[in-house]
Amino acid sequence: MTTLRQHMRELYHGDTPRAIRFRTGLLTFDAVIIAFFVVSPFIERSTHYYVVDFSIGGVLALDLAARAWAFSSVRAWIIRPIVWVDLVVLASLLAPASLANLTFLRVLRAFTLVRSASFWSIIGGGRWAGSHVQDVTQAGTHLIVFVFVMTGFVHATFAAKTSAFNSYLNSLYFTMSSLTTTGYGDITLDGRWGRILSITMMVVGVSLFVRLAQVLLRPPKVLFPCITCGLRRHDPDAVHCKACGAALAIPHDND
Repeated sequence: MTTLRQHMRELYHGDTPRAIRFRTGLLTFDAVIIAFFVVSPFIERSTHYYVVDFSIGGVLALDLAARAWAFSSVRAWIIRPIVWVDLVVLASLLAPASLANLTFLRVLRAFTLVRSASFWSIIGGGRWAGSHVQDVTQAGTHLIVFVFVMTGFVHATFAAKTSAFNSYLNSLYFTMSSLTTTGYGDITLDGRWGRILSITMMVVGVSLFVRLAQVLLRPPKVLFPCITCGLRRHDPDAVHCKACGAALAIPHDND
């Protein structure tokens, strides 16, 4: 058992080629989960849907159990916020009928995925870690996750109270019109809490849009730690560190 646990720790936390291939498979599984979560509100609840739903839930349960066993301490593992998110996701997978209102939490896996160091150490062979590509991907994912989380929250909270939110598409339409501050006025949230939620969506949505625009327009940086002060990001043509003035020798090709 000790040898098996060490093997699991090596697969989940090691940097050997076998561990990299294993975690690449897990990332592929995460991508499948996210894709299923995004399209699930638009899929008819047939037998095939529940087969896929329960199959993903079973694999996720095994993955969580393996992660807990491979972690240094189960008690330290269980108090991590992302673990609780995964447990809620698992519960909504295993009980889709009774926990349907928690569906919107599933897309939070996209947020944890792009913020995972192992994700960027694997994708592109690690060459995108700390790069402009990572910044753009994270900023875009934050916006997308917020859109789907708010859409799910609006649909779960107001669908039974307001006839305008009788479909997921209408909730998504309202969310996007609020985030962009377009405000057509054809679909609105009633009551004090509806207005507070609308204001929150506008403020946070605009902030995320601005953040994405900043990342897209900002000149790309290269990842090259300064040996003096440790500043990691520099302009591609920098010869001195802007923080401490130390000389840099950033590898580049002469055009």
